[in-house]
Amino acid sequence: MFSIEPKVMLKRFLCLIMVSSTGVVFAQQPASTDATEDSAPKRIFGVIPNYRTTPTLKDYKPIATREKFKLASQDSFDRGTVVLAALFAGEGQLTKSSPSFGQGVPGYARYFATSYSDFAIGNFMTEAIYPSVFHQDPRYFRQASGSAWSRLGAAMGQIFWTHTDSGRMQFNFSEVMGNATGVAISNAYYPDNRNARDAATRLGVQIGVDMAANVLKEFSPELNRLLTRKHEAKESSVK
Repeated sequence: MFSIEPKVMLKRFLCLIMVSSTGVVFAQQPASTDATEDSAPKRIFGVIPNYRTTPTLKDYKPIATREKFKLASQDSFDRGTVVLAALFAGEGQLTKSSPSFGQGVPGYARYFATSYSDFAIGNFMTEAIYPSVFHQDPRYFRQASGSAWSRLGAAMGQIFWTHTDSGRMQFNFSEVMGNATGVAISNAYYPDNRNARDAATRLGVQIGVDMAANVLKEFSPELNRLLTRKHEAKESSVK
């Protein structure tokens, strides 16, 4: 019978939550918005790093290789990434997704190290190394206008089609090959999950999570405003 390791199930659940959160935006936002009025927060929900988001494609200018590595470094060394790695590590230990890591503090340290490595390696592969090799732009460009459905489609589509440094559209080799390389490297430190099925599942889930992250980036200004209004309303009711 086909089974999925708990850590993969959690990632799928997080992917579902991120995509579902945009339903609030669909219900409350008008059909179009002005890109100049929206600035994406550096952290979505105060946790998820959001350094790669660019408000518009207008007056497009490519970024140098050093800037691509800077983006990867910002995403990898942000406190939000550490928090996410710590959460995944705790989940992994609770569900014993890698039994050979053991329990207690030493076991948690192994879970944390591997979870953080997943994030960091994935970031550098998809945002710096492969984009430099293929001359692709790792940034996410918000559409910011049009219907919610068109923006959703554009956000999901950027996983597979991206901009080159020359401004042309091209298949997103950086995303697919970068994550595939990350999964291959992870086989070195996940001794309990080294078969082809688990690797393929991890790759699919990682691409799905990145797609959900793109959706959050597209609607992050609206979500930020919504959360701010709710917080202000709560404070007003307390007073």
